[in-house]
Amino acid sequence: MHRSVLFEEALELLDVRPGGVYVDGTLGSGGHAAGILARGGAGTRLLGIDRDGEALERARRVLAGAPGDWTLARGNFAEMERLAGEAGIERADGVLLDLGVSSDQLECVERGFGFQNDGPLDMRMDTRGGLTARDVVNEWSEEALAGALREFGEEPRARRVARAIARERERAPIETTGRLAETVSRALGGRSGPRHPATRTFQALRIAVNRELESLEEGLEAGLRLLARGGRMAVIAFHSLEDRIVKRTFAAHAGRMESLQAGGERRVGVAPRVAVLTRKPVTAGAGELDGNPRARSARLRAVERIED
Repeated sequence: MHRSVLFEEALELLDVRPGGVYVDGTLGSGGHAAGILARGGAGTRLLGIDRDGEALERARRVLAGAPGDWTLARGNFAEMERLAGEAGIERADGVLLDLGVSSDQLECVERGFGFQNDGPLDMRMDTRGGLTARDVVNEWSEEALAGALREFGEEPRARRVARAIARERERAPIETTGRLAETVSRALGGRSGPRHPATRTFQALRIAVNRELESLEEGLEAGLRLLARGGRMAVIAFHSLEDRIVKRTFAAHAGRMESLQAGGERRVGVAPRVAVLTRKPVTAGAGELDGNPRARSARLRAVERIED
């Protein structure tokens, strides 16, 4: 079975207990979900959510025969309250989000997430419809492209890359990952280190296509509201944009004490109130990195809901 990133660490922070109710909002191939069910045993209940229909089918095979009661739902984790309600779940003892793109998605040429092999520019997590990377690359203005590359890819030379894309698409629409990667590479002077020059561009396009940051903000709030008192939420982020949102959201719900002019103090923060369990993010150890270099960028943070 596929071993998910920070597997043991995530399950420890979720504090999986027999008979608990859990939501895996980014089911993927089902690795974390299988671990939750194995630890919780026969009385455990789990809802697995994913936007990718192919991922749900892979997870269904992985979870076949697992102990406990599990349900799978296709959708965005930003909708987890509605999806949980439809599954008969009012409160959860744990919510997990693993924000990384799975190896299966990266290695599927037809999905267009990577550029190691030439494939169609798609990048949709949910292939049932909506915006594709081809739409963004060929239809967005040069200014909008540069803004997306700067904001979502943290590309320092976003303007240069956007200009190169705009010029290239004038010859003919850019429809493949290979042509886009080559266009970006030329604009940035070619490869000079371990990271491909198009890495930030592909990240930015994927985030834009799937509205990942908006979904993350909505999903964090939904997950915290869904937690029962004493329930825990664990989130694994893979780049600084995601990690900043997770850290900021958790800090806002943890709140702080503010002194009053008339004496005493009051709490300033967002409801529901949580306690932060990870002052610094948990990262992969040397053993995991040896077997899975992609885990190098993983950052795990967790909180516990302490008030209704």
